[in-house]
Amino acid sequence: MRKLLAFAFLFFFFWDKTLAQIAPAPPLKVDNITSILEKGGQFTTFIKLLKATQVADQLNNQLSTPDPNDGITVFAPSDNAFSGLKPGTLNSLSDQEKLQLVQFHILPTLMSTSQFQTASNPLRTQAGDVKGGKFPLNVTAEGNQVNVTTGVVNATVENSVFSDRRIAVYQVDKVLLPLEIFGTAPEPAPAPVVPENGGLVSSPKTAVKGADAAGAVSLKFHALAMGFSSFAVFWAIFGGF
Repeated sequence: MRKLLAFAFLFFFFWDKTLAQIAPAPPLKVDNITSILEKGGQFTTFIKLLKATQVADQLNNQLSTPDPNDGITVFAPSDNAFSGLKPGTLNSLSDQEKLQLVQFHILPTLMSTSQFQTASNPLRTQAGDVKGGKFPLNVTAEGNQVNVTTGVVNATVENSVFSDRRIAVYQVDKVLLPLEIFGTAPEPAPAPVVPENGGLVSSPKTAVKGADAAGAVSLKFHALAMGFSSFAVFWAIFGGF
């Protein structure tokens, strides 16, 4: 009986050990960009754009790689950032421009907050090459504050949403508008010139009209004076008769 129990014990011991060696390793758990942003709770509009342009699928494929070469950095505008755009801004963009807008928020390299201190500007984004000056993205860091400029807007990194060895996601307070699509920021209108005496500045036409009117009055007065002078001479000569 004891021999039977010992045999059964050894049989199950080696059987379990063999199964453990044959069983495949559990798949690597990968956080996709959508789930990362959904956990943040304030990136609804950006998530919709990522899905509509299929950039979400592209990023998720990159994240599924066990050992990515360069990683990914994402600047994610919050819903409040999108609400700060002029009404109809997104609807006015073509599908290609929407794709470029989303790609402009993604760096094809992984950057930690400390690396922003020594970043070599302009940074290359997935929207295109920066050599042509079409999609320049500059990052500057001073202390704990990180600023992102595009030539159209100046944004601030508000906090780190997520980071690991594959991806870093940072929340920004403004949508990063690329120069190629939105052009340069409009210059402020010059302040009106106020005369030193505080009076109003007359336009050239008004000044000319005023001069003409003054000239007409002067001519009328001169003619009247000549008339009185002629009458006085006449009276002096013939008044005595």
